[in-house]
Amino acid sequence: MLKKNPLMMKSYDFALEIVRLYKSVVASKREYVLSKQMLRSGTSIGANVSEANGAISTADFSAKISIAYKESLEVKYWLSLLKDSEYISKGEATALISKADELSKIMFSILKTTKRTK
Repeated sequence: MLKKNPLMMKSYDFALEIVRLYKSVVASKREYVLSKQMLRSGTSIGANVSEANGAISTADFSAKISIAYKESLEVKYWLSLLKDSEYISKGEATALISKADELSKIMFSILKTTKRTK
């Protein structure tokens, strides 16, 4: 299913971790609102990266990577909020925020390169 594209593979793996965390928070803490936002933004990264890989133009590609980049920033907000409201542990939040940071850096680099090659 996934091509040998490091960003696609990393964003897919990240989405799986987010889905697992969402299921855990809902089952153990009965928290539905914040965790749903985390789920939405955390899984949207990979979906937009996947769409970018099928882009019909450079502008389309940049737009999708840009959305994925913004979602990677948003998911960090929700993870921090879930941590600070004690729905998830500091360790869970820190590990996932670190992975979201890695995705952000990759996408930001892609966006800078794409703008230079226009």
